[in-house]
Amino acid sequence: MATNKRIIKGDTVKIISGANKGTTGKVLAVLAKKNSVLVEGIGNIHRKVKPSQQNPRGGHKDIHVPTPIHKVALVIDEKTSKTSRVGIIKKDDGTKVRVARQYKDKEIK
Repeated sequence: MATNKRIIKGDTVKIISGANKGTTGKVLAVLAKKNSVLVEGIGNIHRKVKPSQQNPRGGHKDIHVPTPIHKVALVIDEKTSKTSRVGIIKKDDGTKVRVARQYKDKEIK
């Protein structure tokens, strides 16, 4: 089980591979057990539902499919949409902070 907090809820990420490559969106949730994230506007699909006792007519249902976490990169600069890998550094006082590797370990807010 992955417990790293490199990408958290509310971050802006960019898809770096796959069918949605190049699109950016806000992280709605991080699914640590599945190593995936739910990104706003990406992964929305339409499913058919078989008739059942609760839903005798069947129909359609919209679901949100998670994106694997290795396919996203954290956006550091909103204007240029420049991305960076994320590291975690422990400070002298014992607190852990996220840092952007491509910006020479600059702290991420």
